[in-house]
Amino acid sequence: MRQRVSIWQRPALEDKEKKMPKLKTHTGAAKRFSKTGTGKIKRGQTKTRHILTSKSPKVKRKLGRTLLVSDGDYKKVARMIPYA
Repeated sequence: MRQRVSIWQRPALEDKEKKMPKLKTHTGAAKRFSKTGTGKIKRGQTKTRHILTSKSPKVKRKLGRTLLVSDGDYKKVARMIPYA
């Protein structure tokens, strides 16, 4: 049996039903990726933390730069950081 709802309460219920659920940000991804002003996603590079003595200065210099996320991974990463 259906409960009766007064006409004053109906608009509030309809608004609540129409809202989409909030998306949760993946905190691990939020620490590793950030968005640029144009909406592209930046990432850091790996292999920059230790065993740097065996790497040439040129390699270490290039590893220090940030890059853009590749086209193949863009959708996955963008879904993990929806509000960044």
